Amino acid sequence: MNNISTLAKKFAIRIKFERIKKKLSQEKLAGLAGIGRTTLTQIEGQTSSPTLDVVEKLAKALGFEPYELFIFNNLQI
Repeated sequence: MNNISTLAKKFAIRIKFERIKKKLSQEKLAGLAGIGRTTLTQIEGQTSSPTLDVVEKLAKALGFEPYELFIFNNLQI
């Protein structure tokens, strides 16, 4: 059963949206962020919530401040 929060689900959609927009594979983004590809797959697949450290690493790899990844105004959620 999937027990992650609505916030984690929205974050997952935002990460995937930004990754695809930048034409990055999961493997490439994970490498840029210094996290495992499995970790990114679990986040995007909405089966795992990221730690704050991972949020920070993903934000840096995508060129954002961490808080910006929690702005969901233009996403279809």
